[in-house]
Amino acid sequence: MKVQYTADPIRFARMTTEEVRESFLVDALFAEDRITMVYSDVDRAIVGSAVPAKKTLSLESAPELRADTFCERRELGILNIGGAGTVTVDGTEYPMGGRDGLYVGRGSKTITFASDGGQKPARYYLLSYPAHTTYPTAHIKQTEAEPVELGSVEGANKRTIYKLIHADGVRSCQLVMGFTVLEPGSVWNTMPPHTHERRMEIYFYFDLPEDGRVFHFMGPPEATRHIVVADGQAVISPSWSIHSGVGTGAYTFCWGMGGENQAFDDMDHLTIDQLK
Repeated sequence: MKVQYTADPIRFARMTTEEVRESFLVDALFAEDRITMVYSDVDRAIVGSAVPAKKTLSLESAPELRADTFCERRELGILNIGGAGTVTVDGTEYPMGGRDGLYVGRGSKTITFASDGGQKPARYYLLSYPAHTTYPTAHIKQTEAEPVELGSVEGANKRTIYKLIHADGVRSCQLVMGFTVLEPGSVWNTMPPHTHERRMEIYFYFDLPEDGRVFHFMGPPEATRHIVVADGQAVISPSWSIHSGVGTGAYTFCWGMGGENQAFDDMDHLTIDQLK
């Protein structure tokens, strides 16, 4: 497991482009037949992936966790962005279609990832936070996720938000997770942006073409920077940073939060004139 440390807002102001990328970008996910994990010092979040192309993969603990099993003191959110597969938790099988989600509660011991075969393996995106109470493991089909339509064609930001793990749906200790789908011709998300000092967030971008990119904006509102992000990459967003993006075309991204509360609307909204 890689440990990735992020900069504070004072250091951030003096960083080069490469230093910003090294601190906040997660760019080495989705290797075939491997589970890849990155441990962030921000709220002890773990972001990762599992791609069982030719074999079933088992999620084990890591020395950095000082735990017998991965979920001994943690909860886990899973989103399948690939072909059909199955996640098995303590002997119970959960069929995972494309864009299906799964919440795995604290105390779960055996977690395995498999694909249903064929030329398109399942590709599981993983997001985990420490948990101090236990909620039951739950499967969330995309058709069961709560959709919220936002934006407009005129604003180039027409999009649908799908909530997977949240206070009014599948319950968790602190993890809030879902994904946003931009309509063709729309390229902006979360603009004007916001911050939420009570939670950190991780944006994971997918369904981009090979030559597509998203310009992810981050930093304090008065001193923003951007990171150029490709398909299958994620950005760690501390609570002091905005998180917004514009793409070379439409894209999809998974958002996941952990921290002080689970109130989806707990945001400190900004106006365009506050950005620099």
